[in-house]
Amino acid sequence: MIGLRQKLSLGFGGLSLILAIIGVLSIIYLTRLGTSVDVILRENYRSVIACQDMKEALERIDSGTLFVLLGHKERGDALIRENEEVFERALRSELANLTVPGEKEKAFELRDLYGRYGNALKDILPPRDSISLRTEIYFSTLLPLFARIKGAADGILRLNQQNMLDANDRARGDAAAARKRMIVLLLAGTVLAAVFVVLSGRWILGPIRRLTQSAEDIRRGNLDLNLRGGSRDEIGRLSDTFNAMAAGLREFRRSDQAKLLRVQRATQRAFDGLPEAVAVVDLEGAIEVATRAAGSIFGLRPGVRIGDVAEDWLKPLFSEAAWRTPAAAPKTPPRLIQRFVGGEERFFRPEAVPILDDDRQPTGVILVLQDVTQLRQQDEIKRGVISTVSHQLKTPLTSVRMAIHLLLEEKVGTLTEKQAELLVAAREDSDRLYAILNNLLDLSRIESGRARLEFEALPVRRLALEALEPFRRTAHDQGLGLIAEIPDGLPNVWVDRPRVQHVFANLLANALRFTPPGGRIAVSAVAEQDHVRISIADSGRGIPASYMSKVFEPFFRVPDQETESGAGLGLAIVKEIVEAHGGRVGAESVEGQGSTFTFTLKRADRPRPGEALS
Repeated sequence: MIGLRQKLSLGFGGLSLILAIIGVLSIIYLTRLGTSVDVILRENYRSVIACQDMKEALERIDSGTLFVLLGHKERGDALIRENEEVFERALRSELANLTVPGEKEKAFELRDLYGRYGNALKDILPPRDSISLRTEIYFSTLLPLFARIKGAADGILRLNQQNMLDANDRARGDAAAARKRMIVLLLAGTVLAAVFVVLSGRWILGPIRRLTQSAEDIRRGNLDLNLRGGSRDEIGRLSDTFNAMAAGLREFRRSDQAKLLRVQRATQRAFDGLPEAVAVVDLEGAIEVATRAAGSIFGLRPGVRIGDVAEDWLKPLFSEAAWRTPAAAPKTPPRLIQRFVGGEERFFRPEAVPILDDDRQPTGVILVLQDVTQLRQQDEIKRGVISTVSHQLKTPLTSVRMAIHLLLEEKVGTLTEKQAELLVAAREDSDRLYAILNNLLDLSRIESGRARLEFEALPVRRLALEALEPFRRTAHDQGLGLIAEIPDGLPNVWVDRPRVQHVFANLLANALRFTPPGGRIAVSAVAEQDHVRISIADSGRGIPASYMSKVFEPFFRVPDQETESGAGLGLAIVKEIVEAHGGRVGAESVEGQGSTFTFTLKRADRPRPGEALS
């Protein structure tokens, strides 16, 4: 049995042979045509040009002779000398290119006639003879020689023209013959190619199509197929191997289905026992396994598609996790999802975690909706306690501060130096405690949503320069460079001016506090799609990487700070204010090189953020 390689070699070998024959014949015919054209150009064209030049030069010599006979000697002599050179040059070219039969004799005759013509011309030009004698010589000798020379040149011209016509006819004949042979060869090649295509369809394409269709059937789950061999070539052996593979897959499916069913049932039972709302989703958005809580609260049941669930935040959350490896949290929806379960208000925090294979490629997504109701209630209790305690402490603290101030002003008596020193320390501590209570109250109002924002559209450059102004003297005294790098053309931003100035003031104060003399603090801004990002970068000591995730938490202070810092509420208040503006805060730091704090404000050419803090 002929193998697939032999079949391909037979088909492609025939086509290659046809192409080789066509190529060789093309070279031969093109060479012949080139030779014919070369004959026309090399053997005839130069002679034709030489004859035409001789005829034109002879006519001008004759005209010069007539000028001399008519008394215009100088003009006639100049015309004769000029054209004698042209005639002799053309005659030399003709004598060097004698290629046509009979051309040699005519060329030599032309040369002899021109010699006699030159001798007769010398008898006419000198003025020693009378005009009548020279005129007689012209008509009796020179004019007949003129006619004979032109006739000889015409004869040579006709010989070469006739040879050019003969060469052209030969070239046409060769071209016609080559065209006929090429057509025959092309037709033969086309027929051979058509035969090869038909045979290829039977030898190769048909079995390959059957294999492709069978592979598609296997992909759909049909393992009960069996391919016909039909031949003993490579395709036939591949079909046999394919049948063996399908048989192995059928056996594997039979042995594995029971195990898979057990695993699925065990997984579903384990999921049913989970209190959290959890669902496993494939990359096409179909829910494979889900807990009872996920089904009853959010409608996430096995077999349901993500797109069919009436939750606006769900599809973006799933898409984010399906194409990115880190855990995703919703960007545009609220951070907590509110639901009423059994008449009780519950809050859930959504999270999507990709399921990765061994190559770190996502194969599915786990949706986790963590019940954070208790945490939220604890936060509310904590905020209530902080707010109540702050309010309760503020009134007696105000009285204490007033009493300290009265004592220091010696309204109730003179103080000793030691008493004054103790009271100054008490005043500083009471002022610090008062500032902490004010920050706690501000944070409580912001988190509870009782503080309201009055938005207006303002330029970023003006906000930055106004914020920098109060710190310039301090920066100068500390030997620090305070720079504003705000480009022109930035869009305006929506801001509550006093609140945003508090953000600037807090970040700048921190930068000044932790940057040593000789350092630099720079405020910069750049426009983004919906926001303007503002950065405050310093060259201070930086923050250790282990603490970066906690810098915006209330009451957190980086340990081992040599410089005295506050109660750890400033950055927490900054975070709440920026998020109330519809923006985000962030921080980057390299220990020993400095820190960069960034926050975004919504552009004024975009929809205005909400009026209330939430």
